[in-house]
Amino acid sequence: MSRHTLSVLVENKPGVLVRIAGLFSRRGFNIESLAVGPTEHQEISRMTIVVNCDQHPLEQVTKQLNKLINVLKIVELEPGSAVARELLLIKVRADTETRSKVLETVQLFRAKVVDVALDAVTVEATGSRDKLDALVRVLDPFGIKELVQSGMVAVGRGGRSITDRALRPIERSA
Repeated sequence: MSRHTLSVLVENKPGVLVRIAGLFSRRGFNIESLAVGPTEHQEISRMTIVVNCDQHPLEQVTKQLNKLINVLKIVELEPGSAVARELLLIKVRADTETRSKVLETVQLFRAKVVDVALDAVTVEATGSRDKLDALVRVLDPFGIKELVQSGMVAVGRGGRSITDRALRPIERSA
């Protein structure tokens, strides 16, 4: 099995996320990461879906996704040809004895302190899953009070945009 990152452009309408997630669920795929948000066109949303599966079953799901009326375009993003990032917010115990070590670690990972309390600091970090996992491992001995991580967002490298041609079907149906 291997990891695949799909960038799926969909019409920005209610129920689209449920239909797409349901398609993966019915096929028995566990979605590792899912991020959905608006694009530069208000009528289009982009879903970044990361799944761990064999290529052949993924092709079957992709064909079924293409049949959904609200799906405009699907692109599999290859790791070398895409910029991919995740966001991590982590609240770490940091009393007067450990605070300087925690802050030093935060700087080492080019993360940012976004909140400070007497007994904890909240850190924001962006990067690859490997970088964020490494940060969590290093901060774990201090005591993690709370952690939340976004799904991956990704965009292809270079000047081309996958939304350029995806808009045309919406313009015809509007």
